[in-house]
Amino acid sequence: MLLFALVIAFCAYASVGFGLKGAVPSGLPVDLIVFAVAMLAAHLAIRRYAPYADPLILPLAALLNGLGIVMIYRLQESGRNGNPGLQVTDMGTSATSFQVMYAAIGVLALIAVLVLISEARVLQRYTYTLGAIGLVLLAIPALLPDSMSAVNGAKVWIIVGRFSIQPGEFARLALAVFFAGYLVAKRDVLSLAGRRFLGIDLPRVRDLGPVLIAWAASLLILIFETDVGTAALFFGMFIVMLYLATQRTSWLLIGVLLFLFGTFITAQLSSHVMERFTVWLHPFKYATGIGYQPVQALEGMAFGGLFGTGLGQGQPYHTPLVQSDFIVSAFGEELGLVGLMAILIVFGLLVQRGLRAALAVKDPFAKLLVGGLSFVLALQVFVIVGGVSGLIPLTGVTTPFLSEGGSSLVASWILVGLLIRVSDSARGPAPQPIQDEGMTQVVRAA
Repeated sequence: MLLFALVIAFCAYASVGFGLKGAVPSGLPVDLIVFAVAMLAAHLAIRRYAPYADPLILPLAALLNGLGIVMIYRLQESGRNGNPGLQVTDMGTSATSFQVMYAAIGVLALIAVLVLISEARVLQRYTYTLGAIGLVLLAIPALLPDSMSAVNGAKVWIIVGRFSIQPGEFARLALAVFFAGYLVAKRDVLSLAGRRFLGIDLPRVRDLGPVLIAWAASLLILIFETDVGTAALFFGMFIVMLYLATQRTSWLLIGVLLFLFGTFITAQLSSHVMERFTVWLHPFKYATGIGYQPVQALEGMAFGGLFGTGLGQGQPYHTPLVQSDFIVSAFGEELGLVGLMAILIVFGLLVQRGLRAALAVKDPFAKLLVGGLSFVLALQVFVIVGGVSGLIPLTGVTTPFLSEGGSSLVASWILVGLLIRVSDSARGPAPQPIQDEGMTQVVRAA
């Protein structure tokens, strides 16, 4: 399956060559060869350190990452061959090489997870340490000046010279460990029911503290960092993990109502957040101004139709930031609705394999951790695809494995490493009980 995923990436690269130059590019690209070597290294590491892991997780992630690299290469090359006006203005000529480098770093991080973490419950020892690290990573961009943290109105970066990193991508993983450890310890208390209202057992008022704290934290992210996407992922992950731990539908309802209320309040206080809602409701009214980006994406996907224009034959470069926030629109234009749905199905399969591991594993901490990570992956894809297609207001989150950028890609591979580790524990043989040799002799004598 991994070889099949790599073949698809190479065929997509050849298709880009036909679309841009009318012929298959001469020779195999060095970048894709390096990517293939990295994927094979990941496969060997899994066979060595997690031999019972779900065999589909790595091929699914590799397929998505490979397609993302091909699309970044296609956008990078769009201004070559005497058409400089068609090149995406904010992409360098080495964007593809950098993306492959980040993929290799991500694979190294995956291997480190498999080597250093023999079982997921090892992370439970560092519940509060990782929780503190996650909060610090979330808070740093808000404390920095705009010149070192703000990009397109959202303060979610750490920018030092030419180096930049989005700490929220890694904070999400640390906070997932914290939520899993906290909820495993407190789930009996949080499961207690209070009053019954409209057929729903509401939690006790004194147990609302954790939800209110998480709500307040997500509200602060919205206010100080003006980032709806990160706040939605952070709070959504906590509420779903709380539901998985307690099986109380009331927690979901309370969480959704609190987030909607917090978003409404923040929209009144932040012009950037209000602008996102305005563009969502009336994109074509502001098509020449603040709505230019989403309108270009919508028109590009409409131009692609059912089967797309073909790789290298569309015009996705007219959409600003198409290589990162709007790469979904590039796939929708050149692969059409059919191709975009196929990509979403691959994401769905990856989420399904994670949830399957969560159902199979017996350790409650690992169950909550991998269940929360699988959900946040699905939520991230829904938020970005829904924003690009106009279903919900646009947010600044990236598409996992597809978008250009190192932070998101490395964090996504770490997430895959955790899924593989828990899957290996769930599918592996049960440990054999250790018998005392003296007791065995006594039993035999009797």
